[in-house]
Amino acid sequence: MRYSYLLIVSAFFACKTPQPLATAQPSIGGPAWAALWQQRAAEYKALCLQAYRIAGERVEVMSHQQTLRPRAIVTDIDETVLDNSPYTAKTTLAGKTWSQSTWEEWTAKAACDTVPGAPSFFKYAAEKGFTVYYVTNRLESERAATLKNLQRYNFPFADNEHLILSSGNSNKEERRNAIAQKYEIAMLVGDNLGDFAEDFYKKTPAGRNAAVERLQEQFGARFIMLPNAMYGDWLSALIPKGADADSALRSAIRTE
Repeated sequence: MRYSYLLIVSAFFACKTPQPLATAQPSIGGPAWAALWQQRAAEYKALCLQAYRIAGERVEVMSHQQTLRPRAIVTDIDETVLDNSPYTAKTTLAGKTWSQSTWEEWTAKAACDTVPGAPSFFKYAAEKGFTVYYVTNRLESERAATLKNLQRYNFPFADNEHLILSSGNSNKEERRNAIAQKYEIAMLVGDNLGDFAEDFYKKTPAGRNAAVERLQEQFGARFIMLPNAMYGDWLSALIPKGADADSALRSAIRTE
């Protein structure tokens, strides 16, 4: 479940257990505005509902198709199922950057709200016979609180067996492959391209865009993408760890 940005979007953590993106002090105008958009913009809600409606339609179609193996849906948690925008907002407004300690203080509260459309979709998918696996880069130390938060909203399969956390490796491919030994992974849901395939892991912006082009038919079919303007691997690809965020921004952004 590395940042510092000066405009509307920024990041505290990628869709893995977050780590600082840059050494520069954050600007209130970046991640705080992104958190505000996530909390208040009707457009954000509409995008989430749209994604989960498409996911529901795909589940309905697949539920009428025969398969040799049981089907599973693999989903990320942060900004896909649970909303961490209060953490982003509080940290930024205090003039601080992400830290593992403050992040775990937040997740320990089990106070995340849900991403719009997520609870109803996953309950529907379970009713249609799909097993749900929650593959997250939260750490094992966050297991109990994460389960408590999921169970608070009655997410299906919110148990130890189906919650797959990180042992320190942010690449989810090995964990997906382990699930694929028993199940046909019919759908992957996430807010970060790394939630879908190893093709996107630690690639340059050009490599990420090329992979999107190559796999474009999967989006809206097997890959269901949720919006997240606060953080993600897209940002760490543009602003490598230790880079000057302001210089990276100015070199990457188009002004004409």
